[in-house]
Amino acid sequence: MAALPVHLFIFAVAAFFLVRAIPGDPAREVVGPEATEAEYLATKAELGLDGSLFTQLTSYLANLVHFDLGNAIMTGRPVTSEIGARLPGTLELAGIAFTFLILTVFVMSALVVARPKSFVTRMIRGYAQAAGAVPEFVVGVVGIFLFYATLRVVPAPSGRVRAGLVEPEPITSLPLLDAMLRGDTVVVSSMVSHLLLPIAVLVVSVTPILLKQLLTALDSSLVAQPTMFKIASGSARKYVYVSAYRRALPPTVSLFGLVFGSLLGGAVILETLFGLGGMGRYAVDAVTTTDLVALQGFLLVVAAISLVVFLLVDLINMVLDPRRKPGRKESDS
Repeated sequence: MAALPVHLFIFAVAAFFLVRAIPGDPAREVVGPEATEAEYLATKAELGLDGSLFTQLTSYLANLVHFDLGNAIMTGRPVTSEIGARLPGTLELAGIAFTFLILTVFVMSALVVARPKSFVTRMIRGYAQAAGAVPEFVVGVVGIFLFYATLRVVPAPSGRVRAGLVEPEPITSLPLLDAMLRGDTVVVSSMVSHLLLPIAVLVVSVTPILLKQLLTALDSSLVAQPTMFKIASGSARKYVYVSAYRRALPPTVSLFGLVFGSLLGGAVILETLFGLGGMGRYAVDAVTTTDLVALQGFLLVVAAISLVVFLLVDLINMVLDPRRKPGRKESDS
C-alpha cells in the first residue's frame, strides 16, 4: 500500500510526457488560425504552456499534491469536476459488466467440472480458447448491426435513456442506481434496455480470458495430491470442489485485476460507440481538441483506479492463500 503514491507519481510523470508527444498545438486550437502572434503568445502563457517542459512538469506535480488536475483547455472548467461528473457512469457500466462476468465465469466453470465430457463442456472449452480473439468494439459493432439494425430488439445506441426522458438528479452520481433510488420506473426501464447490449458485449468479449485461466488452473487442481487425498478419504463432492476452487482461484483473481482494467478500457470505448457519454466521450474529445490537461487527468484517474483494484486483488489473494502474505516464509507453508 505504501508503494501506491510512488507508482502514481511515476505514472503522472509518464502521462505528462506522453500527452505532449501528441501532435498539435492547444494554444493554436483555442485562438484559431486568424489570431495574431501576440494573441497566440498571450493565450499560450494563459494556458501555462509558455515555459519549458521542466517548468510545466513541476507546476503540474505541485498542483497534484493538492488534488488539482488543472483546468481543461477547451472548456476552462476544472478537470477534477468534469471527470467527477462522468466517472461514476463509466464505473457503473464496468461494475455491472464485472458482476455478470464473474457469475458467467463461475457458472461455466462449474458446468465443466460437474460434467467434464458433455457436449456443453466441449462448447465452453472451445469458447474459452477464443480468449482475446475479438476486441470489444468489433463485438459491439456486430451487436448493433444484429440486435438493433436487423432484429430491432434493443433501442438505438444513442444514450442511456430514450429521447424525451431526463436522467434523475444525482444522489450517488451512479445514473441507474439514482433512478432506482428515486423510484422512476420509466427511466430505470429505459436505462436497462440501453445498457443491456453494451454490458453483454463486455461480458462476451472478456469472459473467455478469465474462463481459460480458471479452467486451466482447475484442470491442475483437480488432479493434485490434496484433491486425490480428499476423494480417497471419502469427502463429499462439494468439499472436493471447494478445495479445488480455492487452490485454482489465486492466479485467476490476479487476472481479474487485469481484466477489470480491460473492462474499464472497454467501457470507455463502448460509451463512445453507444453514445453513453461518460469517460469515453471525454477522452475522445480531449484527444480531438488536443486538450493536454484533460487527457493527462483522464490517464491519471484511470491509473489510480487500476492501482486500487490491484491492491484489492492482492488482499483477496492473501485471504485465499496465506502464503502470499508479506513476510511469510516458505517454510511456514
